[in-house]
Amino acid sequence: MALFWLVTALAAIAAALFLPEAAGLPLTLPALVLAGVAVVLWVRAVVRARRADRDLVLIDGSNVMHWNNGTPDITVVRQVATALEAQGHRVVVMFDANAGYKLTNRYMNAAALARAMGLNARNVVVSPKGKPADGLLLQIARDQDAPIITNDRFRDWHEAFPHCTQPGRLIHGGYRNGAPYLRTARANPGKRTPA
Repeated sequence: MALFWLVTALAAIAAALFLPEAAGLPLTLPALVLAGVAVVLWVRAVVRARRADRDLVLIDGSNVMHWNNGTPDITVVRQVATALEAQGHRVVVMFDANAGYKLTNRYMNAAALARAMGLNARNVVVSPKGKPADGLLLQIARDQDAPIITNDRFRDWHEAFPHCTQPGRLIHGGYRNGAPYLRTARANPGKRTPA
């Protein structure tokens, strides 16, 4: 898409600058506006393409929210998501439908959970009521080749999603001294890095 807008922008600029002169006409404002719009659309397409290229990391929000002494806390999820985004990752947080009840004693949809974390609603998914998020989370992780931040081992899902047993697919962590941390790959399970 970025290439399309680049070609369009260059064609619009060429038309705006050279066609009026070739025909002996003065440079027109609509031609310059068209060229400017094409350039803006090209820049926008390049920026979107770069954002899409960032590494996707999935966060099991229903699991991570319990990392601080087992008490549901959206702050823990926000801290993990913010740290990952600061490292250049594209983050999607997934919750079970009952997450809002655990946090606020009422249902919270994706937009409400996103607001509570300061994220865009496109970065939050809530599973349908009565359906755990695990299957959807594992499917997206497999399809997008993305790791999952969670302490869940998904043992009930190993047959359907054997990829989740591979090293580096599930990144475990915890909470200490007011901050979450992530454990690095299984090759060095004792090493901890700040989230």
